[in-house]
Amino acid sequence: MSIFTGAGVALITPMNADGSVNYTKMEEIIEFQIANHTDAIIICGTTGEASTLSNEEHLECIRFCCKVADGRIPVIAGTGSNCTASAVYLSKEAEAAGADGLLVVTPYYNKCTQNGLKAHFTKIAEAVDIPILLYNIPGRTGVKIMPETVVALCRDTKNIVGVKDATGDLSEVANVLSLARKENTEVDLYSGNDDQIIPVLSLGGKGVISVLSNILPQETHDMTASYLSGDLKKGMELQLTYFDLIQALFCEVNPIPVKKAMNLMGMEVGSLRAPLTEMEDANAARLSDEMKKLGMV
Repeated sequence: MSIFTGAGVALITPMNADGSVNYTKMEEIIEFQIANHTDAIIICGTTGEASTLSNEEHLECIRFCCKVADGRIPVIAGTGSNCTASAVYLSKEAEAAGADGLLVVTPYYNKCTQNGLKAHFTKIAEAVDIPILLYNIPGRTGVKIMPETVVALCRDTKNIVGVKDATGDLSEVANVLSLARKENTEVDLYSGNDDQIIPVLSLGGKGVISVLSNILPQETHDMTASYLSGDLKKGMELQLTYFDLIQALFCEVNPIPVKKAMNLMGMEVGSLRAPLTEMEDANAARLSDEMKKLGMV
């Protein structure tokens, strides 16, 4: 029931000058991703500034992405909320729009218990039939899904199939996959950190949900595809080749740097929604320098 294997792009949401969603540009960047062999599109996640989209915009972005992708590659819709009822609503609407799967973040701010997390994710899963990936990003949400909870949810809920791990802790990744192995439970684990793609794959991960893919979709695909096909050296070399660029992409909070990078490349994806602000000059210079070294600008 895996949704995808390889490199899925955590797609940015392009904006017009007036701050509205730029759907013409969104279609352009979706086509760019598909042409460059991205393995899945993740729409309305953290990188897509979902937290500043209205419900109407959020759902329209999902519908639009599904329409443009038209079954060519899987579309995974971010439908998490700190309110269970809201997450259920978004999830049902995303399924109706044609999404192939859902990415559901932990309920931020509320900081519920592990039992609360189980109840939250189970309620969402019972409302839809398509597969769900949990999204574990405690640095953003203030709550962590413990390895035992991840495995229990994948074991006990038929359409919860895995997790995007953005803890940044490889021991957590190993713990999840070790527990899954002991309990004979399949857990599709995806790296949520571009600087850990190959390490996560080496532990049995399925791939990455990637910010880097917004600007280097083919290269990120090649990194995962090489490793998964047995060319470990090439996968490792690609990880290290882009390591400094990845560090620059996260020197300010995501998606500030990646939108800057796309604009430096002439992709004209617009600015960010408040409270996010434009990149600081020193950090923008660092990002530009790393892109110049790679011949990207």
